Amino acid sequence: MRKPLELDGKKRLALSVAIAAVGVLVFEVLGLPLPFLFGPMAACLIAALSGVPLKEPKPFSVASRCILGVAVGASITPALLAQVPAMTGTVVLVPIYVIVIGLVGVPFFTRVFGYDRATAYFASMPGGLQDMVYFGAEAGGKPRTISLVQASRLLIITTTVPILLSQVYGVTFSRSIGTHIWEMPVLELLIMALAALGGWWIAVKLRLFGPALFGPFLLSAILSLVGILHFRPPAEAILFAQFFVGIGVGVHYVGTTLRELRHDVLAGIFFALLLAVLATIFTVIAHLVGGAPTIESFLSFAPGGQAEMAVVALVTGADLGFVVVHHVVRLVTVVAGAPFVGGRLFPRLSEKE
Repeated sequence: MRKPLELDGKKRLALSVAIAAVGVLVFEVLGLPLPFLFGPMAACLIAALSGVPLKEPKPFSVASRCILGVAVGASITPALLAQVPAMTGTVVLVPIYVIVIGLVGVPFFTRVFGYDRATAYFASMPGGLQDMVYFGAEAGGKPRTISLVQASRLLIITTTVPILLSQVYGVTFSRSIGTHIWEMPVLELLIMALAALGGWWIAVKLRLFGPALFGPFLLSAILSLVGILHFRPPAEAILFAQFFVGIGVGVHYVGTTLRELRHDVLAGIFFALLLAVLATIFTVIAHLVGGAPTIESFLSFAPGGQAEMAVVALVTGADLGFVVVHHVVRLVTVVAGAPFVGGRLFPRLSEKE
């Protein structure tokens, strides 16, 4: 890998956005699916691996997750709550799914790629990238390795899920992602903005995991359930969110060396493919045992990022509430369980608690 150019922060941000915009244009011209998500992702990935000094636009990335949090929360309606008991059969599968991933992932990384146990454990857990890197470092693992493996999981799962949905389940991506901003009541837009900012602020103060997405999700869900919020964010906001989520995945590869590419990124890619197989198996089980719709089940067990899977659910017209309930359970299981399990497997983590 070539040594990155020396640019200040503002120029790196501008360069990242410009490269992502080129990616959108190329995907639009070629008629490829999800151009506002995959265009920036692909363009920034190629640029990062080529040594271009990209930088994630943090404020915009936070705003993107806030928008998706509001979109998810607005999908939590009284009608959805009435369906929650029917989800029990599939929701209880989620902790089992996480355990299976750990049982497969830890031996895979330790025996095939020679990782130490702490690195292998936190690299295999399908939780938030930053959370797993933090816990892994505390346990004595290698943060850079965990970060690259987790980023590769997000990249591969996010790109393969739409392909599988299209080729296996016949899903199309031509569905409208929402109402245009000029067609929405101004009051609704203001409520959504307050839900996004207020939810994020409250979640930060309470130190919740994934505050940018989880806080707006919780507050918007409450507003939706009490009949104050009636719309999801406009289509333009969803495209904005896709754009910066795509950049966020691509820029994780900035500074990747050739050795890391051959070893850690390759490990992440192979493991992500294993996870895709496990997701398919659990999709079949959820459909047979819990009677869940196939598309929703597949998206629920696809171990991608919650923001990325929310985008895919939106553009496919899947039941967003159903999908997100399962992803929330997965993230809670991983984030709550990782320190508990890690504290018993890795003494360093226990000593720091």
